[in-house]
Formats: sequence, structure tokens, C-alpha cells
Amino acid sequence: MNNPITSADGTPASRFAFGTMQFGGTADEAASRAMFDACVNAGITHFDTAHLYTDGAAETLLGRFAAPHRERLVIATKAGYSGGAGAANIRAQFDLSRQRLGMDHVDILYLHRFDPDTALEETLECFADLKSRGQISHVGLSNFAAWQVMKAACIGARFDLPISILQPLYSLIKRQAEVEILPMAAAEGMVVAGYSPLAGGLLTGKYARGETGRLTGNERYAIRYGQGWMQDAATALVDIAAGLGTDPATLAVAWAAHHPAGTVPIISGRSAEQIAPSLAAIGFAMDDALYHRLAALTPAPPPATDRTEEGA
Repeated sequence: MNNPITSADGTPASRFAFGTMQFGGTADEAASRAMFDACVNAGITHFDTAHLYTDGAAETLLGRFAAPHRERLVIATKAGYSGGAGAANIRAQFDLSRQRLGMDHVDILYLHRFDPDTALEETLECFADLKSRGQISHVGLSNFAAWQVMKAACIGARFDLPISILQPLYSLIKRQAEVEILPMAAAEGMVVAGYSPLAGGLLTGKYARGETGRLTGNERYAIRYGQGWMQDAATALVDIAAGLGTDPATLAVAWAAHHPAGTVPIISGRSAEQIAPSLAAIGFAMDDALYHRLAALTPAPPPATDRTEEGA
């Protein structure tokens, strides 16, 4: 699908986005700056951050780097991961995010996750007010199930507030979004920016080489990507990449971008050297045959309906 999101000067949001989760954390300021510059030089105009990331350092650094290019960039941040989705918390976090970024306005504000304890009416009325004040252009939802998205869309319509973009987990290893989120988004005209297209680095093959990363240093990631078939798929991807004379990370990111829904992979990393294979996916010619060959490495999630055997 065509991405309707543009920057202040009308520059379209790029087909790939860059996530700043590691700015000011595992990537120091110099490394963060090098990654930002590499992305801009590669044509990326869409940069993603969050109030939560690295205690604010990610937003601060992104704001500093983006300032000279601001009018042609799409800047997204998120609020509400901690403290709930109540209006007071969203406003407080977003005000702080804008201070860190040095921006009165951001192009996309996401609700970082669904809050079952807060009425979506309260949250979306707050977002609608932020939009009416000119502080945001688009509303996004991160880590939402499809039914939660549609509930938000229905409530948002009362405030003339469309849901423009979604941010689910999506990679060759984590394909649940294919069941309902991607077809729903395509039908409703929502952009899907999928995060972790490299599955926490698993699809680079680095763990099989004995290297360290999120899967070795973060228990949540170790659990998320700890099943044996996932390791097998990563090994097979490395072998296919070698046969094609390319990097497995390039294949993994290009695969995530090839879905008919027009998914936007959010790439990330700790250094310009590390993200180079992901950036190479921008120019990689992924055809349908290779896409399906790679898809066959992992189990497709079950369909949303129960009568597929009958053709119903």
C-alpha cells in the first residue's frame, strides 16, 4: 500500500525506518550519530523513538541529530508504556518527550501498548486534543492486537481521529501479524511498521558464531527467541544467504519488507557497521520465489478461521 505519511515539507516517509532504542545505551553518542548519518545517506526519512528508551537519551540524541534535517524527516515517539494510558500520564510523558527532542511537534505519536485499565475514550480524546493543538500529525498504536486496533479505530472516529500506523513485532521468526494485523491494516489503509525484523539478532547468524547480543544478555529476548526451530531457521537462512553471496541480515530485512501489505521494517543496531547489512536490504531485489523460499523456513501461523479445510 502507499504510505500516506509525509514530513512537514512533503517528503514521503521512507519504506524502511530506523529505531533508536539503543541510542545513548549500547550505542554511545558517536556511534548513534554515525548510524543516524548512515541512515540519512541511505535515504531513510522515518526515525522512531520512545519516551521509555534509554531513560530519555534516545530522544535527546535523535532530536539533536535531526534538527538540521527536521522539515524533511518523519519523527515518531511513543508514550504510555509505563504509568498507563490515562490522559494525564500521556500528556506528561509527551511533554517531556518534546522537550528532549527539542520539537514542538512530532509527526507520529504512538500509544506504546494497550492499557486494559484505562478507557480508550480517555486516551483517544487526549490524542485528538494533541492533534488539534498541532502537536502531532498522526496517531499510532504499538503492540496492539487486531481487535484492539479496531476498537480504537471505532472510538477514534468519534473524535475524527484516524489510526494511521501500527507497530507490531514482525520478522521471519515472529509472523503472528500475518493472521489479522496485516490484512486488517491493508483493508483499513493503515501503515504497518514492524519492529525486530532481525529477531533480536538471531537472523544475523551471530549467536551461532558465539557472539553476544540481546539473546545472551536479556532474559525476555532469550525466552522470546529460545525455541529450537528458531535456531534451525536462522542456520538455514545463513546457508541460503551464503549461496546467494549476500548477508543473512539483508535477506531477513528484505523479506520483512516484501509482504503485500507494504510492511515497513524498523531496523536498528549498535553501530554503523552493524546496521550496514540491514541498510543494504533497501536496494536488495527480493522476488516472490525467494520470498516464499525463505517463508518456508518457519511455520506460518494458523489462520484466523477454523474451516479452511472445507474451503470456507
